[in-house]
Amino acid sequence: MASPSPDPAGDAHRYAFPDGDRDAVYRAIHQRRDVRLFRSDPVPDTALARLLTAGHRAPSVGFMQPWNFLVIRSAATRQRVRDLYLRERQAAACFFDEPRRSQYLGLKLEGICEAPVNVCVTCDPTRGGTQVLGRNSQPETDVYSTCLAVENIWLAARAEGLGVGWVSILKAGELREILAIPPHVIPVAYLCIGWPVDLPARPMLQDVGWRERLSLDSVVRGERFDIAADLEAGALANAEDELTRWSAPG
Repeated sequence: MASPSPDPAGDAHRYAFPDGDRDAVYRAIHQRRDVRLFRSDPVPDTALARLLTAGHRAPSVGFMQPWNFLVIRSAATRQRVRDLYLRERQAAACFFDEPRRSQYLGLKLEGICEAPVNVCVTCDPTRGGTQVLGRNSQPETDVYSTCLAVENIWLAARAEGLGVGWVSILKAGELREILAIPPHVIPVAYLCIGWPVDLPARPMLQDVGWRERLSLDSVVRGERFDIAADLEAGALANAEDELTRWSAPG
């Protein structure tokens, strides 16, 4: 007698997480915030090491693992980076007209000195040598891969109850000099890490009216960029509604 065929539906879902574990992943994604206000409590090295391990487990094109993680605790170094930020913040203000300029200058966009630890994530484009599988056509995938490491750190931090803030208003050349980063290495992300004062339900820039979140159906396309996605009617809107239950901190 022939053995019974496996249940196709059950077999298809054999790698799915249990419901509670799956929910935790979505909660981390939906509750991740760019944190600017930190408590002064230190971040244990054990927790920081878990975050860096999560970053190091990110996928990378050709398994090149182009990242390095510079752990910065010195108050003097963080002050130098903040001084750089303040100069660049003022320079960037000229790109906005009033009242946008005043709103921009009033935003809290960093926690460099408040956060007990900063991490600079860099990309070494020479990692893996001159022949990295899958990178010849798109050499910029080394930076893309490094950004995946940043996202892993961010999600791991949310699971730990830690906050992360990415400070992008920094000139790479001057940051490279402050942190003694070799000329060929790219500083990709400067992260402030610590225990958040609070965790807003929505991104700060959305709360202050700087930008609104785009709807999912406005950014999902079909076979071509000029074709609407071929999904069941209402599927995208229903997914957004369903996932809002993971958005509120708690």
